[in-house]
Amino acid sequence: MTSSIMQGARILSLGSAVPDLRLSNKDISKMVDTSDEWIVTRTGIKERRILTDANKSVVDLAVLASKKALNKISMDPKNIDLIILATSSPNDLFGSASQIQDRIGAKNAAAFDLTAACTGFVLAVITASQFIQNGSYSTILVIGADTLSKWTDWTDRSTCILFGDGAGAAIIQACSKENNGIIGFQINTDGRQSKDLSIGYQESTKADKSTWPSNNNGQFKYIQMNGKEVYKFAISKVPNSILSCINKLNIKIEEIDWIVLHQANQRILDTVAEKLNISSNKMITNLNRYGNTSAASIPLALSEAVELNQIMYNDFIAISGFGAGLTWGTIIIQWKC
Repeated sequence: MTSSIMQGARILSLGSAVPDLRLSNKDISKMVDTSDEWIVTRTGIKERRILTDANKSVVDLAVLASKKALNKISMDPKNIDLIILATSSPNDLFGSASQIQDRIGAKNAAAFDLTAACTGFVLAVITASQFIQNGSYSTILVIGADTLSKWTDWTDRSTCILFGDGAGAAIIQACSKENNGIIGFQINTDGRQSKDLSIGYQESTKADKSTWPSNNNGQFKYIQMNGKEVYKFAISKVPNSILSCINKLNIKIEEIDWIVLHQANQRILDTVAEKLNISSNKMITNLNRYGNTSAASIPLALSEAVELNQIMYNDFIAISGFGAGLTWGTIIIQWKC
């Protein structure tokens, strides 16, 4: 859908952060029965970054990415009106955005978490753009950050090869209608497939029913994924979402300069490009170096592309996220920086 806007919204600055530790496919092959060739052939991933310090969390990565985005434009954090943290791995089940607000000194900002796994950054940008375009706020910090290594079963070969940790931040600011950069979006959900990618909660099997509810503590399980179903879902829904979104804007696929997808699997990226009949050169990817960083993957890739001067003023960018829920969504951006 598209919005009837009072004013425009554009991405003003980007920043990203990843842990120092590189975990290669060779390293993983010492943990489970796999090999570099097996992983690369099936996923395109060569290495991923892992947060190993027990005293560090998703907040530390999010703070670093946010400070980088602020520093690039010399913005005082007190000018931020709202912080939206897209994450599925908070360090506090009640939310982590308020910790970021405090640590970056954005004392005038409201802050909240948004949970939508790999679609999280897309939904957070859409939410921010609506607040700006209807006149509620003028400057919003959107962060996509996850540390799924903490929720990964490192004995499960099917999932431990996929995930890495990271964070990406975008400062979105009000602008004139003529300079509006976030021009269209579409979001969808199919809850029937929610179990195909999940981190479920399990009640304790050792609970003493006679003392319920005081001693009935359970815990969240590790990531569970039906890889075949998630793959079929992604290659079916993502191309249609992009085409539907650009058609509503009267934009042809040939006019799209760049595609930035959630970095889940190279085979998904290649198949989506094929279905859209676009050159793989238009597909921005850094999957081989970071793996699947969930809500962080899109801003990580976008931030790097901007730093490399791949993206130019007025370029059209189709951004699509997809994942747990199952959810998916597309944003069409015209770059205005």
